[in-house]
Amino acid sequence: MLILVLNSGSSSLKYKLYQMQTEEVLAAGLVERIGSTNGNAVINHQRPDGEKIRIEQRVSDHSEALKAVLDFLTAADQGVVRSLDEIKAVGHRVLHGGEIFSSAVVVGDKELAEIESLRELGPLHMPANIMGIKACRELMPNTPQVAVFDTAFHQTMPRSSFLYALPYEYYEKYKVRRYGFHGTSHRYVSNRAAQILGKNLSKLKMITLHMGNGSSAAAIKDGKCFDTSMGFTPLEGFVMGTRCGDMDPAIVPFLQNALKLNPNELDTLMNKKSGFLGMTGFSDMRDIQKAREEGNERAQDAYNIFIQRVVKYVGSYFAELGGLDVLVFTAGIGENDCQVRADICERLAHLGVDFDFKKNEGLRGKEAILSKARSKVTVMLVPTNEELLIAQDSYELVNL
Repeated sequence: MLILVLNSGSSSLKYKLYQMQTEEVLAAGLVERIGSTNGNAVINHQRPDGEKIRIEQRVSDHSEALKAVLDFLTAADQGVVRSLDEIKAVGHRVLHGGEIFSSAVVVGDKELAEIESLRELGPLHMPANIMGIKACRELMPNTPQVAVFDTAFHQTMPRSSFLYALPYEYYEKYKVRRYGFHGTSHRYVSNRAAQILGKNLSKLKMITLHMGNGSSAAAIKDGKCFDTSMGFTPLEGFVMGTRCGDMDPAIVPFLQNALKLNPNELDTLMNKKSGFLGMTGFSDMRDIQKAREEGNERAQDAYNIFIQRVVKYVGSYFAELGGLDVLVFTAGIGENDCQVRADICERLAHLGVDFDFKKNEGLRGKEAILSKARSKVTVMLVPTNEELLIAQDSYELVNL
């Protein structure tokens, strides 16, 4: 069975086509600069034999982008399917499920209306996610559309983890609470880590660290999310590429008054101009590392703050879980930066982490156990695969 997975951004469309019997990727690609008024969109398409195709053409909206993708997949010369009828479902990554969705769903009119009602909870991502679903419904009307939500995994959190200490009516009326994000990644790597270890996830106390341009942690107890670092939005938690992470809320009105900013400008400041970028001028950890090596003091400060914030969250989750069996690193930084992994784990030795620094050195993007056999906490590197999990969820739903 073939499953198409789509990740719709505001001006992009990322896709992968899976053969689910083998979980092989038959084709993958990315359409960028959708709706650009300053030039053509760029379409990068990769076939299973590794051949890469790049073209530029006008793409005014997500419907045109999807049509271009479907044309690639069915083209006589470079296509991988004879007919769109061979694609049995389309899985969509959707940012926000609110309190409505705690698992993936097949999208009918009712579900689409419910997803539409959550726009305000994710104003940067939800409109694009919805456009992707609508484009597929238009171009593939007989193919089931499945929505997989980034927030769903965290819906198992207890009220003590997700409620804010604000007037309760704001939760009741506006649903102001902690939702958490990166849930698809946290769910994939936690399940995969348990599989690698040959253990039942429900018997493990686990912390997963998704560390990329956006970063978050999840505390997993009895196989379910107990706590997570992101909150009402993805702004809370770790210091990130362009996001400030945790800070005193009183800073918000202080800066608003001092800089004469409106709410939207302040939101942009905290989400797109802060974090590593605000401190150093670099948003990428690779640039931070290079700047540190060159003696850049602000890069060193940003790095130290990042490491300390991660260690603080791991320590607090250790206390919440009543111990720790497994610590998992994933995503761009977690999978590829051995120095970050080493510096975090060195500071967790008192929690029972006996890290294998030699095995860790230079390791990038490969499944591995990075702790010594005698370690009380098993430290793992597990590359995330959110698209595969979306495909698996979609496959399960259409085969019920």
